[in-house]
Amino acid sequence: MTVRRIMGIETEYGISVPGDPLANPMFLSGQVVSVYAAAHGIRSNQSSWDYAFEDPLRDARGWQMSRADADESQLTDSEDPSLANVVLPNGARYYVDHAHPEYSSPEVTTPRAVVVWDRAGDAIALESVRLLADRPDHQLVNLYKNNTDGKGQSYGAHENYLMPRRTPFPDIVRYLIPFFVTRQVICGAGRVGIGVDSKAPGFQISQRADFFETEVGLETTLKRPIVNTRDEPHAVADRFRRLHVIIGDANQLDVAGLLKMGTTSLVLGMIETGHLAEPLSVRRPVAALQAVSHDPSLTLRLELLDGRVMTALDIQWSYLEAARAWLEARRDDPVPEATEQVMTLWEDVLTRLGRDVMSCAPDIDWVAKLQLLQGYRTRDGLHWDDHRLAAIDIQWADVRPEKGLVHRLRDRGRTRELVSSEEVKAAQVDPPEDTRAWFRGTCVRRFAPNIFSASWDSVVFDVPGHTSLQRVPILEPERGTREQVGELLDQSPDVHSLLAGLAAPE
Repeated sequence: MTVRRIMGIETEYGISVPGDPLANPMFLSGQVVSVYAAAHGIRSNQSSWDYAFEDPLRDARGWQMSRADADESQLTDSEDPSLANVVLPNGARYYVDHAHPEYSSPEVTTPRAVVVWDRAGDAIALESVRLLADRPDHQLVNLYKNNTDGKGQSYGAHENYLMPRRTPFPDIVRYLIPFFVTRQVICGAGRVGIGVDSKAPGFQISQRADFFETEVGLETTLKRPIVNTRDEPHAVADRFRRLHVIIGDANQLDVAGLLKMGTTSLVLGMIETGHLAEPLSVRRPVAALQAVSHDPSLTLRLELLDGRVMTALDIQWSYLEAARAWLEARRDDPVPEATEQVMTLWEDVLTRLGRDVMSCAPDIDWVAKLQLLQGYRTRDGLHWDDHRLAAIDIQWADVRPEKGLVHRLRDRGRTRELVSSEEVKAAQVDPPEDTRAWFRGTCVRRFAPNIFSASWDSVVFDVPGHTSLQRVPILEPERGTREQVGELLDQSPDVHSLLAGLAAPE
């Protein structure tokens, strides 16, 4: 694997009702999801997620946490029937998670595809807001693609990467921690305020860094770890593991989003093949993570365990050079153009960050936000503790184009676009063709009355004439593609024909 692997992203959107800080976010999040499902004819019996193969308390370090010891937020393998939870025709999941609407993208195989289907999620969130606003009994609801409310609460933009299970987990931890500590310089979303409650004045690179407390762990909403150990592969368990990454920010600029996923996939590939030599182990990684975030000048020098001192950019350059040597030695890349795009942008961004940070404003969220905020500070003489800057930070993330500041930059041609609006529009309704998401999404679109539930690794049918439900496992993420089952689905007028065709010998 190089940049090509099964991957995806989960975005929890901030939610608010202007003028009503006591509004119930769980109820409102349910409305956000439900109004979109209703507008697109997604039946209520699709709201049940299939939890049969889920196990959120299995730890990649080799043990199982008991349900009695787990925090309630970790029990993601059961459903509150009052909360909306739907599978979309594009293969994504749209549901309520911890009082936030969450869009979990379908599985894709390249970083660029992640950007396409992630932006499709933003478009779905926007449509949900507008549908609610059009209702006669509406309550104005806003959604924000950010990671903190500025008052001490943080919510995630999680990444998922499929890996071979044979890769030793200690190696994953050893080599990922220095990478994650410093990766924020190319994909941080920027934030006004220092500390979990944002009370200390200043600007920092990452929305999430201040909320992390430990290096390795199973939790996601408390005692947040740099490397999460949830071992829930959503695939054939003895062959695969899913690396669940919770440390990233929600990106809106294409280059940052592509680099976040692409560089991480390359580092995982080097770990899987044993290419990396001695790790660039950082002393006190959690403190280093936050110190890097608090230094937009990028001049902070981190102390390594071996006595060396390096900046975050130095460490990122080390990973890039290792990736270049690894790729030159392999020469078997299945998606060379995609890999070349990541490598070219990675080198370009690191070079420009080292010469002139602000030159990266069209590409990197935190730089674009900082440039905008510095303009307001210069014009109006504002200090970092001015409430107007915090309000601008929130407005940056508003999903509505007429309100969200990042949309204004995009409309004015001040951002580098890697995907087209036509691709994003298509991805709102069409699943990726080269993963099992195509089978899942196409079944939801074609056989909606017969879909009882679905998940990443199954579709459960309620078939007329059958006394029991019929589960179709899709544990192989690269099976169920358009090439493999497209003809069968095209020739199946009903679910009986589909299931008969799936059962027929190849």
